[in-house]
Amino acid sequence: MSRTNKSMAGSHPLPLHTKKLMARAGVNRAFALVYSCAILALLYHHFIGLLRSASMVSIFLLLADSVLAFIWVTTQALRIYPTYRRVFVEHLEHYVKESEYPGLDVFICTADPYKEPPMGVVNTALSVMAYDYPREKLSVYVSDDGGSKLTLFAFMEAARFSSHWLAYCRKNKVVERCPKAHFGSSNTHRFPETDQLQTMYQSMEERVENVVKSGSISHDYITKEEESEALSRWTEGFLPQNHPPVVQVLLENGKDKDVSGHGVPNLVYVSREKSRDSPHHFKAGALNALLRVSETMTNAPLILTLDSDMYSNDPQTPLRALCYLLDPSMDPKLGYIQFPQIFHGINKNDIYGGEMRHIFQALLPGMDGLAGPMFIGTGCFFRRKVFYGIPSETPEMYQNRQVSHSIKSREILAMAHHVAGCKYENQTKWGKKIGFRYGTLVEDLYTSCLLQSEGWKSVYCNPKRPAFLGNSPINLHDFLNQAMRWSVGLLEVALSKYSPITYGVRYISLLSGLCFAHLTFWAIWAIPITIYVFLPQLALLNSSSIFPKTSNPWFWVYVALFLGAYGQECLEYILSGGSIQKWWNYQRAWMMRGISGFTFGLVEFLLKSVGISSFGFNVTSKVVEEEQSKRYQQGIFEFGVASPIFLPITTAAIINLVAFLSCIAQAWKQRSIEDVFIQMLLAGFGVVNCWPVYEGMVLRTDEGKIPRKITFISIILAWVLYLVSSFAL
Repeated sequence: MSRTNKSMAGSHPLPLHTKKLMARAGVNRAFALVYSCAILALLYHHFIGLLRSASMVSIFLLLADSVLAFIWVTTQALRIYPTYRRVFVEHLEHYVKESEYPGLDVFICTADPYKEPPMGVVNTALSVMAYDYPREKLSVYVSDDGGSKLTLFAFMEAARFSSHWLAYCRKNKVVERCPKAHFGSSNTHRFPETDQLQTMYQSMEERVENVVKSGSISHDYITKEEESEALSRWTEGFLPQNHPPVVQVLLENGKDKDVSGHGVPNLVYVSREKSRDSPHHFKAGALNALLRVSETMTNAPLILTLDSDMYSNDPQTPLRALCYLLDPSMDPKLGYIQFPQIFHGINKNDIYGGEMRHIFQALLPGMDGLAGPMFIGTGCFFRRKVFYGIPSETPEMYQNRQVSHSIKSREILAMAHHVAGCKYENQTKWGKKIGFRYGTLVEDLYTSCLLQSEGWKSVYCNPKRPAFLGNSPINLHDFLNQAMRWSVGLLEVALSKYSPITYGVRYISLLSGLCFAHLTFWAIWAIPITIYVFLPQLALLNSSSIFPKTSNPWFWVYVALFLGAYGQECLEYILSGGSIQKWWNYQRAWMMRGISGFTFGLVEFLLKSVGISSFGFNVTSKVVEEEQSKRYQQGIFEFGVASPIFLPITTAAIINLVAFLSCIAQAWKQRSIEDVFIQMLLAGFGVVNCWPVYEGMVLRTDEGKIPRKITFISIILAWVLYLVSSFAL
């Protein structure tokens, strides 16, 4: 900040932001003390039992409770300093003039035009191009890692439409600047040009969708020689995994203008070079290519990263980030500002827990009170310099160097193509010490953990109006596969030499290291959930008691631990604005993740570790089928496909139902169930949670039901498990 700005800040004591500790922090700490005593008591009980008579059942229960105890300890790090922040955008003018705002480069990543429809990416780009930000300081870079001419064509169409859309938003002060959201909103205020703009948008949408459907671009759609020349690069040998770099400037500030005569932001399409004999490092590699290409073209000191479907919902979002970045009282080590992921289209009761409210309303505010939240892959404003070294050693060449040439000049384009080449990173520190870090599928968490280890700090900004809105999976298969993919990536970090539990605790802080450990060890939830979903129920079927009787004082320790954990989780959920029904669905979805997605991820990681399997990156589909969408909005689970990932869930549903009914039958015969009461409760709890599974197996006839093949295999697996348990228990 210049001397003038500092004096402006000094003469105006109005704050740019405030920070305070949430009221529940004290209660959290007191509860943690009491609950930890109960955990220690239970573990003591397990060890004493093992010393008296060791068995496989007691070992498994000790394993389950030990893992739960570890997870609970890491969770407390998130509950000690939960922090709430508020920004005052209206005070920004007292600190800096608009003409002195730093440049902003926006990175949008997409990888497959059939899983991530180009019109969705176009809407995201148009929403940020229309920010309340000086257009000469704004550039949008689109990374197409699928190397598709269909995506390039969509952005050629977007460039033409933007000249009308940006002028329309500026003139009418439109708030919803994503065209699809604006025209689809029931509350849209109609302006004189609205109908005309909507017709233009629908025409663009039709052309793009026709091109994607046919897989080819009609010559009638190409209006400029420059466009034809750009598309001519897609020759017969141009393949998604084997092609030269493509950098195409679609709009250039200073040369292109909107229909009202104002300048437009830069818009650049980038498809980095791909080669079968070079590693590509998935999304991290694509982001690093954008880092280098943007450095040669605009080199803005600020960078915003966005997923393809995460459109801007607030045109003042960059100004909210500036309230931290330009505040002279902030720690100079502040490296990035993370906004939450908020999802639109979630059904009334959020049957899959897609809001991930626990992460964005409890976990990230908890990290914000320490060294700061992690990077979650989208909606994050970075200082460019964080990617080039520790705070005290960032090379000046990467900080504020301005690019004076036209971004369409031959020299600039040649350099941009060069740095987008797949051989450029060879024998360099890219992905290791520079840029987004390689070595895992979760490059976001890994990069932020290493940045904080280097001394950088971060801030969590969660305004009342969501800054960004995106899509969440609306079918169970995508939901569980996403959990499996995350599990593999998180374990890659958890068990690497930069593990948060060792490296993070040492170089960030104890509490921050535990926060990152809580996330990276998500997959081990599979261990206690799987044990408690199967073992007590199988023991019940074999008339074997494995928990204390109701008359035993240790019975109440189990009850207190269960109710305490669930009660605290439920209370946090409700205080963050959720409902009881949504919380119930969230905890059920979490158990489904644990028994299926996390379990498959854990197995996949172990196989990969011994060289048996090599997990690839699969893009979560953003395509929404009409019938699936209808069932989802009605709160009906979507199974549909005969995938092995459903087998643990359906098998558990069968075993829990049979175990619960057998216990009820015992009670009906007036036999005492005092010694198996906890097992009966666990089986009953499983049955209630599995109700959508029973519907999918028996009661439904629509396309989203559980395939008969899965049901049949599950019955066989349940019978096999019962036979094995009858010998082991």
